Amino acid sequence: MPISFIETLSPQATTLHQEAELGILSTPASLPPKFFYDNLGSRLFEAITYLPEYYLTATEEIIFNQFGAEIQAHIGAKPLLIDLGAGNCQKAARFFGLLKPNLYVAIDFSIAYLRTILSHLQSQYPTIPMMGIGMDFSQQLRLPPEVPQTPRTFFYPGSSLGNFLPTEALQLLKQIRQESLGGGLLLGIDLFKSASILEPAYNDPLLVTAAFNLNILRNVNQLLGSNFEVAKFKHHIEINAELMRVELYLEALEATTVQWQGKERYFKKGERIHTENSHKYSLNSIQKLLTAAGFDKMKVWTDPQQYYAVIYAT
Repeated sequence: MPISFIETLSPQATTLHQEAELGILSTPASLPPKFFYDNLGSRLFEAITYLPEYYLTATEEIIFNQFGAEIQAHIGAKPLLIDLGAGNCQKAARFFGLLKPNLYVAIDFSIAYLRTILSHLQSQYPTIPMMGIGMDFSQQLRLPPEVPQTPRTFFYPGSSLGNFLPTEALQLLKQIRQESLGGGLLLGIDLFKSASILEPAYNDPLLVTAAFNLNILRNVNQLLGSNFEVAKFKHHIEINAELMRVELYLEALEATTVQWQGKERYFKKGERIHTENSHKYSLNSIQKLLTAAGFDKMKVWTDPQQYYAVIYAT
């Protein structure tokens, strides 16, 4: 059956341009993680999920496999399944046999990537209607009218909520609660743990995460027409135990000036561009956050080491 694609990013093109520009010009410089996900960035992140050091994906999959029947029982049969930050859609696809969604809606920043992925996915699951939406839900989550006005099950795995500051995460969760129309949220969230586990997960020896981080500069070059030289920066992480998060940066290896459209930014050697926070939670703190967002019922599943949690909230 034909797949519907809806692009909601186009009216925001100027905003995205301004957001990247303001981030580069700010002190310290920063770029939001949504700029990771051009076509190449999406594929690099997919590669990260196969790394043995990146425990998040494997641990989440263990929980899904062990408790899949329980999760299905809580969600119910044939939901309208909305996949936030869908990426390659494989996490949601693992539930297709159990849930048999009456509509699968994949939402991602990169609509070009979704077009490729969903065409392959539809051939594997020809009886499941599918829709792809290009959306920057970090700004606002509002589903277009083409999505049926019935109870919706949101699927937000991979601990992607951790990319948001706690205040931003609360705002997004409130919007999910409102847009669910009486449905629910199946959430994957990483739990805080020792630096010896976090460090290799975000700074792997194959340097795949480094390539993913550095690719944001190429994406910004495409957006702004800037002249970032990737070879003049390196991937760097900091583990901030006080704020329970891993922080990603790009650090200038030498003094360099970046120019675009009559503007420029000088980076001295060692100066950093902040690209991502990956917040971790305790079971108590994530449940408090969900409660504050308006969810009043929760079922929690974890792995034996409590590295990770999957929560269904309504």
